[in-house]
Amino acid sequence: MADILTPTQRSQMMARIRGKDTEPEFLVRRALHRRGFRYRLHDKRLPGKPDLVFPGLHAVILVHGCFWHGHDCHLYRLPSTRPVFWLGKSERNRANDEKVEKRLEELGWRQMVIWECALRGKERLPPDAVADEAAGWLRSSVPTAEIRGVKKLTDGGSR
Repeated sequence: MADILTPTQRSQMMARIRGKDTEPEFLVRRALHRRGFRYRLHDKRLPGKPDLVFPGLHAVILVHGCFWHGHDCHLYRLPSTRPVFWLGKSERNRANDEKVEKRLEELGWRQMVIWECALRGKERLPPDAVADEAAGWLRSSVPTAEIRGVKKLTDGGSR
């Protein structure tokens, strides 16, 4: 399928997409701040410039957009225009995520990934549940954690 936008229009549209300070990030930041946590943002001294850095707890939280990080959820769909490019981009982003996570682990940093689908879309969790889970993890000594959206069953079965 051909793109309905001109290359200039598409370029302008893509240039407006934020890499940091996204709405999911703001949701997490506000909720954790209300719970008494203080953090640094996008610390350039750490691999991958994590979204939230908690130096005293030696922990980081990475808020990943499902599309950009190729998450296996309802928010990720391979675009029909230039699928080879987008598939390659998703694979490179996932490989980079793995490198960053490995390097942070080597440096002794605990890591949590909060996926966009936990905060937006049909599989989202209640915002307080995400914040409470993140706060509980920060207070623990668990090395890694992940929060993702939950698939809702429509047939009345259990998940």
